[in-house]
Amino acid sequence: MDWPLTASLTTLARAALDAVLPPRCLSCAESVDRQGTLCMRCWGALTFLAPPWCSCCGEPFEGVVDPGLPDAQRAETLLCARCVGSPPPFGRARSALRYDDGSRGMILGFKHADQTYAAVAFGGWLARSGAELLTPDAILAPVPLHRWKLFARRYNQAALLAKDVGRRSGVAVLPGLLVRHRRTTPQGGHSRTGRQRNVRGAFRVRPSLAERIRGRPVVLVDDVLTTGATASECARVLLRAGAARVDVLTLARVIRSGV
Repeated sequence: MDWPLTASLTTLARAALDAVLPPRCLSCAESVDRQGTLCMRCWGALTFLAPPWCSCCGEPFEGVVDPGLPDAQRAETLLCARCVGSPPPFGRARSALRYDDGSRGMILGFKHADQTYAAVAFGGWLARSGAELLTPDAILAPVPLHRWKLFARRYNQAALLAKDVGRRSGVAVLPGLLVRHRRTTPQGGHSRTGRQRNVRGAFRVRPSLAERIRGRPVVLVDDVLTTGATASECARVLLRAGAARVDVLTLARVIRSGV
């Protein structure tokens, strides 16, 4: 089939879909011109993250780092106080959005309300934000749900994100690499220390896939980075299994500072 005919069929299929399911904003469900987009009001409410940020955890800085500093000094300057004092087990964390009033409803709809179609748009944002992490030898691994939570929800939002990022970047995806073998309570009701305690020992690497990550970088994918407790616990497990390093890529992150 030649390209013009393929393009025409794709256009017709998209028009037919729009006729049956009119395009709606991913956040507020207002009418938009095409599927998988946001209305102008909701788009304007989002805060996309960009440098300068901590080169480790990805927390944005308010100031501007002097580009004239020597490389070693600039790298040190780009570490936040928390990462200097208590470095996380993962190497780098990057996120597309700030988790706030502008993004919360959209993300919760994707996570809990079957709005899985949003993964295509979100995957594009993640692929751009995590471009430095997505090397050809990397492995994408979603943070897993416990089997009973997966049964109740019917999908793992982190796996959907990882699949779309892999499709765009060409990086291999291992959706079953990590197993949440112990059921944990929701992290939202816990302090930072409580979150760490809640997920301690909750994950393991699937034995049949362990050899696939030995000596290779792994990019852990999730929806929101809050304190980093879950990402840190998963990173420890992956490193013990032989991963060369572990980075973290999330759709959004909670900002600790007043940025």
